[in-house]
Amino acid sequence: MSLEQTISEAIKTAMREKDRVALDSLRAVKAQILLLQTEARGAEVSPEQEIAILQRMIKQRKDSYEQFMAQGRTDLAEVEEAQSKVIEKFLPKQLSAEELESEIKKIISETAAQSIKDLGKVMGVASKALAGKSDGKSISEMVRKLLS
Repeated sequence: MSLEQTISEAIKTAMREKDRVALDSLRAVKAQILLLQTEARGAEVSPEQEIAILQRMIKQRKDSYEQFMAQGRTDLAEVEEAQSKVIEKFLPKQLSAEELESEIKKIISETAAQSIKDLGKVMGVASKALAGKSDGKSISEMVRKLLS
């Protein structure tokens, strides 16, 4: 079942349960998927594109959460955090720090990277290989740590 169908089923469930936060979050995800389909002239959205949409939406919510907390608006920050948790349920299982480190070590050995100068080469491969399993910030931090 595609992400769009899964989201549609989750929307129905959220409506039955009267879960406002989940409903708002899921409708936003579905809107992004439909927007992408419209831009692609009705073509199917690939799983990689679906994961990218989810990751972007989670990142937006986390950024908003941090801004609201800095401004002392905990009421709005809580909503953003709750929506982020709802969206995260649809991402593949995230890698732990140890798993991420071992995957990146493999990529570094495959690309024969020696120093921080090879960061771009490693990041290109790592970003594609670990898409959906970890966020870009974590990947970047781990690559920098291992190459230094």
